[in-house]
Amino acid sequence: MSRNTETVEKYLDGFRKSDHEQVLSCLTDDIEWTVFGAFHLRGKAAYDANIEGPGFAGPPRLEVVRMVEQGDTVMAELSGSATRDTGEVMRMSMAEVFRMRDSKICERRAWVIELKENDHR
Repeated sequence: MSRNTETVEKYLDGFRKSDHEQVLSCLTDDIEWTVFGAFHLRGKAAYDANIEGPGFAGPPRLEVVRMVEQGDTVMAELSGSATRDTGEVMRMSMAEVFRMRDSKICERRAWVIELKENDHR
């Protein structure tokens, strides 16, 4: 496993636990995070403030379906769920692109699709 892939695995592990310190240790200071159709932010402070997204309670459950790496980019297909603050569970499928610099994530681009009850991953 490459250093870049190890960093992404460590990052995902931290995100699953809402471990801010672990997540932030995987990022460059000038990190950019885009969730298409939802938000774009820059910098560790903004990232830290959004690790637990508004409207959600507790960390997400994330499973890596597959991960590939080419050059300075790691791409991951994920499936998972997150509990909303209403108690409703949102199931989702995600595609994530992690651009790396010196074995740290300098950009994260995410496409998140909410799955309906009869959808399969």
